[in-house]
Amino acid sequence: MSTGAEAKAPEGDASNDGDLNTAQTQSSRKGLCLVRNWIALILHLCNFSICTQQMNLSIAIPAMVNNTALPNLPNASTERPPTGSLNSWNETRQASEVVAPVYAWSPDIQGVLLSSLSYGSLLASVPGGYAVGVFGIRYLVGAAMFISSALTLFIPLAADTGVALLIVLRTVQGIAQVMISIGQYSIWVKWAPPLERNKLISFTVSGSYLGAVIVLLAGGILCQTLGWPYVFYIFGGVGCTCSCLWFLLIYDDPVDHPFISAHERDSIMLSRAQQDMEPDWSVPIKAMMKSLPLWGIIVSYFSEYWYFNIKMAYTPTYISSVLQVSLIYSGFLSALLLGITFLCTFLGGLLADFLLSRKILRLIVMRKLFTAIGVLLPAVFSVSLSWVTSSLSITMVFLVLCFAASSFCQIGALLNFLDIAPRYSGFLKGLLLVFSQISGALSPTVAGFFIFQDSELGWRSTFLLSAAINVSGLVFYLIFAKAEVQDWAAPQTAPPL
Repeated sequence: MSTGAEAKAPEGDASNDGDLNTAQTQSSRKGLCLVRNWIALILHLCNFSICTQQMNLSIAIPAMVNNTALPNLPNASTERPPTGSLNSWNETRQASEVVAPVYAWSPDIQGVLLSSLSYGSLLASVPGGYAVGVFGIRYLVGAAMFISSALTLFIPLAADTGVALLIVLRTVQGIAQVMISIGQYSIWVKWAPPLERNKLISFTVSGSYLGAVIVLLAGGILCQTLGWPYVFYIFGGVGCTCSCLWFLLIYDDPVDHPFISAHERDSIMLSRAQQDMEPDWSVPIKAMMKSLPLWGIIVSYFSEYWYFNIKMAYTPTYISSVLQVSLIYSGFLSALLLGITFLCTFLGGLLADFLLSRKILRLIVMRKLFTAIGVLLPAVFSVSLSWVTSSLSITMVFLVLCFAASSFCQIGALLNFLDIAPRYSGFLKGLLLVFSQISGALSPTVAGFFIFQDSELGWRSTFLLSAAINVSGLVFYLIFAKAEVQDWAAPQTAPPL
């Protein structure tokens, strides 16, 4: 991994680089015995759980506002059970009403409920990033994971109590979940050897896509068979289990971990020997504002999440409305696309570390190349969708290529902040989340406006605008991106706020 600290290292440290490569090669042979691989698995499961918690209300709300419970009117059915089984029929009816109550929520109220997670996330992104950077991730993020999961279990009760309580609960969940999103990157600053960082992070991030696949496939079935509350009970219980595993296996620093081998600990410590990653109470805001490499990442976050949010929000609608596919089949195809994204995200991390370990590409070249692939190919294929709507198979091929290629951005610009300022990774991730959330608020709104005006032309305008924004962000990133630790992120030059 190319960093500023490494660039300034004396020539006498060349032997350290050799020791580093040897140590990492030997430790990689341990496979599942390595504690950092188990940490990656726990984080993968945490991302899986958080994604299901973010999507479960979207999946359950059609059942929560429709006639999924048995009718309340006694004459709703012309057929009555025999007199002898009347008590049994009443018990069954009451049980069904308890399992799947129905609420008279207007579309406006539903929109507020679905958006309430974003309220908490937007409020807590920057403060949460600062707190994670200063206080560490073990207790802070572990508590956030447990709080978010426990609150998921109480969503059915909150819905019965009233809309106001449910909005407050979801807002608190958003605050907790943004802490997890930030902390999962900060942990790898100390735990991931440079030549394994992309693999470990891509595997943890891929858990979100797997969670989306599972909740899309299983959510509707749970609502129909067990009742919508079980969507929250099951996925909330999974999250509580993940939080227990978190406190058992996650530690801020390899030095403090009770189960790590001496060999793995020494290997990690050697790999980061020339990098200063200790957090600092002071944050060099002025220097950050003048940093073009940081602005390149910020612009890239905004532009790439513009396309990402359109893709996530409107792909099922596009498949069902434009391609005239049934809702059930549309859900299956959407889950298939997310499953491909899950696979390609992990494989992209493996490919990136392979290219770096074999010294085929330098770090900055790899970041720019993966970002270019993740932007240009989806731009081309998404713009081309308007001309292939007559063929479902060709459209699905184009969508598969869009989803698969866009996953490369996870190893490109979206991870670049760890290269330029590892000491401030928590704060920077929180800051970048703000710009991604602003993009996420604007892009579906603009797309909805275009599609409402004219369906056919609206989709074409949506894809063209997304491609233009995404490519513009790519050009800015390619010009200004760096992969060395910046002067303002080095301890000896970082000025106080």
